[in-house]
Amino acid sequence: VQLQASGGGLVQSGGSLRLSCLASGSALDLYAIRWFRQAPGKEREGVACISFDHHTEYADSVKGRFIMSRDNARDTVSLQMNSLKPEDTAIYYCALDHKCQDASDLQSIITWGQGTLVTVSS
Repeated sequence: VQLQASGGGLVQSGGSLRLSCLASGSALDLYAIRWFRQAPGKEREGVACISFDHHTEYADSVKGRFIMSRDNARDTVSLQMNSLKPEDTAIYYCALDHKCQDASDLQSIITWGQGTLVTVSS
């Protein structure tokens, strides 16, 4: 399976962006998709996850602002990001996993997509 993330860009504080993660090579319907982000000089952190049965989990820092959804027919997962803040600025990565894991658990990741840059200006 290969993952391709897209949708990043420059947005003002308070604005919105929608990231997409498209899978190719295999169907997504049996997997979880996790979103991570990495800001300059910081470690990669888990942001959100959606399981095969559409259960979602969010980091406290984005809860109430970010929404994950999936369209298995199109092998696509989306991350709707609202009320963006400058501290959301990072490269965002989607990753394939068997299930949603603890945000710090990277060992279970099957494959990573390339990152997409999100920049939020103040």
